[in-house]
Amino acid sequence: MTAHLKLCIHVSEPFDFERIAGTADLAGWTVDHVDAENEDWEVHLDQGFDFHDRHVGRLLISPRYVGERLARMFDAIAGFPVRIAHRDDGSWHYAFTGMISQRHEREEPDNGNV
Repeated sequence: MTAHLKLCIHVSEPFDFERIAGTADLAGWTVDHVDAENEDWEVHLDQGFDFHDRHVGRLLISPRYVGERLARMFDAIAGFPVRIAHRDDGSWHYAFTGMISQRHEREEPDNGNV
């Protein structure tokens, strides 16, 4: 079984996305990273959001600039620029831009208290 790659997605455009969706930072996961030939990654969100009277639970992420590969995200320090699409009437519609980075779960330090 392929391990899920946990992602953090920060949506920067449209400028009022945070007001519309309630947050600009989304968390999700993908398994599309396994195949290096994948030009796009489908991301399943941990918690979806509402956008224009529709609930969005999955996004399609692709590089923002021509010639880039999503695998370069692993080399980025502060995130990797992406175009972000959501499903609309059975097809993907690019409506957002943002940055993605790998999400690392923080472990709580064991200080002996229960």
